[in-house]
Amino acid sequence: MNEIGGYGLDDLTVGMSASFAKTITEADIVLFAAVSGDNNAIHTNAEFAATTIFKSRIAHGMLSASIISAAIANKLPGPGSIYLSQNLRFMAPVRPGDTVHATVEVKQITPEKRHVLLRTDCTVRGVTVISGEALVKLSGAASSAALHPSGQPVAA
Repeated sequence: MNEIGGYGLDDLTVGMSASFAKTITEADIVLFAAVSGDNNAIHTNAEFAATTIFKSRIAHGMLSASIISAAIANKLPGPGSIYLSQNLRFMAPVRPGDTVHATVEVKQITPEKRHVLLRTDCTVRGVTVISGEALVKLSGAASSAALHPSGQPVAA
């Protein structure tokens, strides 16, 4: 672990995984619409949403996907990691009240670039709602190998 609680490069192994879960509330949907500007009626208008293939309102896909970001930032690799890219495949809707479980798993480590490729999945009640991959970079201080025995970071 680094000094801010994240995994260092030498702490990671292929196959490591971690999860983070959050229940999507009505407030989350309303606030996400306001912050993002995405006021699509499928998210905000119950009467309209009833006429769609989903038959009721659904959460924004990017709101649901943001749980992946929380898993990366808080769990694996954790604090000090830098998000470089993410691809997503939306497979099923998330509705208000659903608990989204995001799981990230180390697929590949590229030490010379300090890159970690992660499989990223979100499930609701065991059903995959989002799948993808993320590429993250560990900051210079994110490796215990980059620390002096005193615990202080060594200049790169």
